[in-house]
Amino acid sequence: MIHLPPLIADLGLILAAAAIFTLIFKKIKQPLVLGYIVAGLLVGPHIDILPTVVDQKSITIWAEIGVIFLLFSLGLEFSFKKLVKVGGSSSITALVEIIGMSILGFAAGQLMGWKVMDSIFLGAVLSVSSTTIIIRAFDELGVKHKKFAGLVFGALIVEDLAAILIMVMLTTIAVSQQFAGLEMITSILKLSFFLILWFLGGIFIIPTFLKLTKKLMNEETLLVVSLALCLIMVLLAVEVGFSPALGAFIMGSILAETTQAEKIEHLTKSVKDLFGVVFFVSVGMLIDPKIILEYWKPILIITGLTIVGKLVTTGGGALLSGQPLKTSVQTGLSLTQIGEFSFIIATLGLTLNVTSGFLYPITVAVSAITTFTTPYLIKYSEPFYEFLVKILPKKWLDSLSRYSSSTEGITKLSDWKILLKSYIFNTIIHSVIIIAIVILTSEFLQPFISEHIDGKQGLIISVILSFLLMAPFLWALSIRRIQKTAYGHLWLNKKYTRGPLIAMELFRVSLGIFYVGFLMYKFFDTWVASGIALFLIIGVMFVFSRRLQLFYDKLEKRFLLNLNAREIKESKPDILPWDTHLTELIVSPESEVVGKTLVELMFREKFGVNIVMIERGKSIIPTPGREVRLFPNDKLLLIGTDDQLASVKALLEVNYTEEESENIFPDKDMNLQKIVVHADSPVYGKSIRNTGIREQAKALVVGIERGDERILNPSSEFVFDTGDVIWVVGNKKRINELIQIPVK
Repeated sequence: MIHLPPLIADLGLILAAAAIFTLIFKKIKQPLVLGYIVAGLLVGPHIDILPTVVDQKSITIWAEIGVIFLLFSLGLEFSFKKLVKVGGSSSITALVEIIGMSILGFAAGQLMGWKVMDSIFLGAVLSVSSTTIIIRAFDELGVKHKKFAGLVFGALIVEDLAAILIMVMLTTIAVSQQFAGLEMITSILKLSFFLILWFLGGIFIIPTFLKLTKKLMNEETLLVVSLALCLIMVLLAVEVGFSPALGAFIMGSILAETTQAEKIEHLTKSVKDLFGVVFFVSVGMLIDPKIILEYWKPILIITGLTIVGKLVTTGGGALLSGQPLKTSVQTGLSLTQIGEFSFIIATLGLTLNVTSGFLYPITVAVSAITTFTTPYLIKYSEPFYEFLVKILPKKWLDSLSRYSSSTEGITKLSDWKILLKSYIFNTIIHSVIIIAIVILTSEFLQPFISEHIDGKQGLIISVILSFLLMAPFLWALSIRRIQKTAYGHLWLNKKYTRGPLIAMELFRVSLGIFYVGFLMYKFFDTWVASGIALFLIIGVMFVFSRRLQLFYDKLEKRFLLNLNAREIKESKPDILPWDTHLTELIVSPESEVVGKTLVELMFREKFGVNIVMIERGKSIIPTPGREVRLFPNDKLLLIGTDDQLASVKALLEVNYTEEESENIFPDKDMNLQKIVVHADSPVYGKSIRNTGIREQAKALVVGIERGDERILNPSSEFVFDTGDVIWVVGNKKRINELIQIPVK
């Protein structure tokens, strides 16, 4: 008789239950994630209505596989470059929410009499929101074009990385049973070291590999290679002491920077969906209904804390970052849920055996409730804002408006800030690379060579090879000139800046000597031998400085080419006084605007919006003229208020598919800038038409502030006066050349 392994039988049961509840929850128009959890609950070991999973270990195995591919897919949507481009507003909003909710969750756990570890994990569970739930809710409600959506997506990017850091810190706390001290610092430094190393190595190697093998890659091969890279990184992460989920997330974020990212995401979508289903069903299997009934009061308390706490912390963070009250309220009510990362954190507590059995089902129950409430909270966020406007004192509203307006605008970085930022990045990045080379060569290269070449010859060869690998990065760390323009400006100020500059250069050289000494220490037993080797190596570096520069420039060029191969949408600033912002829309082939000129359509006159740029295939039309016609699938970059953009969206996007709506608008160096007119400004006393802003700078004046008066989309006859604040959209360099006056 043929025997079917329990692992396969359990997988069949999981997918069968998921399929049935997918159809049911589709029919009743509820989130599918909840359907999967209910399916897992019914086929789990705690309910006997339906056939149940035979092998309990299978649940853990399938859950682990599901987490790996779920985190891999989240990494594909994340990308470190997106994190760098996230604006200060999103970063501040996310950090205030994470810190605030961690504190509130811990305090709530303590007040309910929970153990310290349960309270810590509760704070971590509540500190992150659900990307999956929010994206789905935004799609269903059609609010992706609204101003607050960009802030929410930026905050989610920061939260994704923060969740990884939280998981590492929780693991350290659980193992050491300490909440501060050397173990925590060591874990954070270790994580930072490997994150930087993996990112640098991944960006340098993987895009080049995919480019070289592109002709050999069909869809099947690319899928196999992508999943193989994911699992290889999982193995590396486990080998150095991190979770498999972290490795999957890192590889996803590396692949997100490649030109094949969209294709990989498309090919792995089925795998992600399959194992995502398995993960969420396994979440339901671990729920004991008796525990939910027993802890219904804590569930209601934590649900209320999640909704109210996230509204206060997220909304407060948005206000603190300079966002207006309306955007802050909408952002706060959008992030009032917990989801996939919360499940993973709760699972981590169970795996480490440091949390009580009730925390996991409570987490799932709170997630289920907040998943139901999220679409309604987003939908009614604007009426709630209007309610707040009615009840809040006018002085408060005026103060918030002034604060949000004052925090916007372009701030000019001083030469010191530019130089220090570059020095810090240069030091951290090259230190990580050099330390990694020393460790790898001393632990692996030197023993290998010693097996084949005995005595001092093998040792000398190991040192030479190690130094050759280090040399370009040592040169970049200690000798390369950084930010020559800013450095030159500061050097001219003999009295105040030359001393600090010389000290910084001495520090760089000393750090390079220290790393070479570290290498010598790893290979030589005596100080005399290491001192001689150190002296010779430093001399060689200065003698061959020019060649090292050429070689390093080639490495840097290759890295930057890989890093920038995929065009990424740049974060878009907005004009706070008018609640106006930039957004992208695509002209549907079925739209009535197809074939008509802009003068015929009269977007500005009818809807109050301006078209800043049109992308048509590979062609870019900045600040298009009146006679430009719109064609199917034109990508328009528009500026206007939420209501204005919503009206245009309804006109442009007819039968607009979800796949099209996720296309990323390329970064074409179009920026929104704030410029103050002075008496000696080139545009003073001239009308908008006579300044040549549109013709010469390919830019568009979209707003003007004159005293208390604010003019959105002014006419071309408007004449500039002293003190006018101009908001201009266009190429930053061209605008500065035409409008800005030199800084004295």
